Amino acid sequence: MDPLDLLLHPVRLRIVHAMSGGRVRTTSDLCARLSDVPKTSVYRHVALLAEGGVLEVVDEQRVHGAVERHYQLRADRTRIGPEAAATMTLDDHRRGFTATMAALLAEFNTYLDRPGANPLHDSVGYRQGILWLSEDELAALIKDIQQTLANYSGNSPAPGRTPRLHTMISFPVEPPEQTG
Repeated sequence: MDPLDLLLHPVRLRIVHAMSGGRVRTTSDLCARLSDVPKTSVYRHVALLAEGGVLEVVDEQRVHGAVERHYQLRADRTRIGPEAAATMTLDDHRRGFTATMAALLAEFNTYLDRPGANPLHDSVGYRQGILWLSEDELAALIKDIQQTLANYSGNSPAPGRTPRLHTMISFPVEPPEQTG
């Protein structure tokens, strides 16, 4: 399956999120984590991600006569690189944005439905604002954000750490103003 087709799907994005941090999970674990998704769909999407090399089997155990596979994420297979991004059509971008927003909405609803959810205490944020930036300023901002995120992206699960979904979206809301 084409990497774009494989990754640009809301349920598969949520599975990738659930597997982050080097965690090893079974499909049953993922069904519990994505309880709003039918189990048959989770099993189908896990199989597609495994066939596509995004998930790898790290252990198998017999459970009640069936083989239970333990999967781990291959993080190097979860990114759409610059070459693939350069080949994306406008419809691919539309599909990717839609999948990202659908996954984000599902994850946020799952959080809100959790017993004890407390957005203020949990530092939940969803702010928007307009930044007026030149191309050079935009490039500098992207570089700064990438560096900041890189400082934390190597963190793995540990006591006191909570996985937090961060979504960054940036696009021009109007054509650039013409001078002259």
